[in-house]
Amino acid sequence: IRVLYLDQSVGWRHAPVTRPKNSNGPTPSEIALAEIGARSGAFSVESTQDARQITPEKLKTIDVLVFYTTGELPIAPMAWQAIQQWVASGKGGFVGLHSATDTHWNYSGPGQTYTAFINGRFAGHPWTEGTPMTIQALGGSSPVNKAWPRRFAYAEEIYQYSDYDPTRVRALQALDFTETPLKRPWFVPVTWARQLGKGRLFHTNLGHTPSTWNDPRYRAQLLDAIRWAAHRIPGSAKPNPEEQALWALRSLLAYQGLPKTEVEARIAKLAGADKVWLLQTAARTAALRPLWPAKPENDKRAFDAAYQAVLTDVIARSGP
Repeated sequence: IRVLYLDQSVGWRHAPVTRPKNSNGPTPSEIALAEIGARSGAFSVESTQDARQITPEKLKTIDVLVFYTTGELPIAPMAWQAIQQWVASGKGGFVGLHSATDTHWNYSGPGQTYTAFINGRFAGHPWTEGTPMTIQALGGSSPVNKAWPRRFAYAEEIYQYSDYDPTRVRALQALDFTETPLKRPWFVPVTWARQLGKGRLFHTNLGHTPSTWNDPRYRAQLLDAIRWAAHRIPGSAKPNPEEQALWALRSLLAYQGLPKTEVEARIAKLAGADKVWLLQTAARTAALRPLWPAKPENDKRAFDAAYQAVLTDVIARSGP
């Protein structure tokens, strides 16, 4: 598998993509990806910090494009159109790492904007570097998740998203707020997979810290993600919006402070709820994020009213 790794920072520069001081040497993540490829024998990797090198001609020489990027990348409209066609044709796959969702640029040509393509845009990270959390696997058994336990405690920087559409992706990992101290009443995916025509896209929010890049489980997941994106291993990308909706309601109930046993009992009852109601109610929890009262421009009363309205509905639907 031939990989092109772009770790360009036009916005915030993370430690894994920072070159050594006064040096043009490889970044820690470039070194790590090269090691993963060499030790596995699964792929070779070429790294660059210049998005202008991604051209229609360059795409003919690679199989998977990996982004660990920030800001408005200098990708020409013709090049972005070519990337989308390359993925949709099944000739190429895409893997986004950590801040790949904190990336965007103006595009109005055929296909999708980059944000719509990757299916999410950075909307803050309440879970800053080293914040303890519990991550849970979703989406059933997946080769791209096998490196991690189905449920595990971790400490990382985790993003929440705007422009995230649960009907387009298969969520593979998410925060479980029944065991994560810093809670929010909406769904926070950590990794997801997407089918784009005949092509495959994978994104993980993990990878903020150098310690994560040194974690054998993270390295194994990156190997599996690259192999999956290149069609070397199977794995479904069929969207699971109803499962995501239940996790959104689980987040809502956990944020209210209900005991884990009660949260799980109520979610078990809601598993048989009307699908239209379930998806609409999950969307109402997602709509709480822009109202979050910590923002100076927001009125806490508006958040409280919207939160209590959806909570009351969920409590009523899930029993006494």
